[in-house]
Amino acid sequence: MSDEHDTENETEDEHEMEASRYPDGSITYPGHPLGPGGQEPTGTVDLSEHVAEVVTWTTSTATPPGVRQPNTVAIVEFDVDGEPVRAIGQVTTDDVEIGDEVRPVYCEELRDPDAGIREAESQEWDGFRFEPVD
Repeated sequence: MSDEHDTENETEDEHEMEASRYPDGSITYPGHPLGPGGQEPTGTVDLSEHVAEVVTWTTSTATPPGVRQPNTVAIVEFDVDGEPVRAIGQVTTDDVEIGDEVRPVYCEELRDPDAGIREAESQEWDGFRFEPVD
C-alpha cells in the first residue's frame, strides 16, 4: 500500500486479515489448526497487505437480520508468493465484475449488532469487506 493510503486509513492498519501458512507452503483463510497436509501452521500472512482478484460474486436481496440489503458478496483470490488464497466477503459496492482487483478494508460493523438473535456482547461484528482498486 502507498504511504498516502496508510495515512488515510490509520484505523485499518491496526487490523490484520490473518491467514495461516503451513509447512507444505499452502495458505488458508481463515486459518485452521491443521492445514491441507495435516500439519500445524508455521506462521501467518496478513492478507490486508495484498490485492485480490474477484473470482465470482453475487448479490443477495434476502439477507440475514442486520445485514445490509442488497448485499453484494464476492469470492476473491489472493496471490501470496505464488500461492493462491481464496476468501469470501462483502464488497463495498454493487459495481463489481469478475476479474476486478480488490483490496480488503476493515469494517467495525459488518452487520447491525442490535438486529441479531444473540446478545450483541457475545458476538464479534467487525471484519473485512473488499473494495475495488482504482
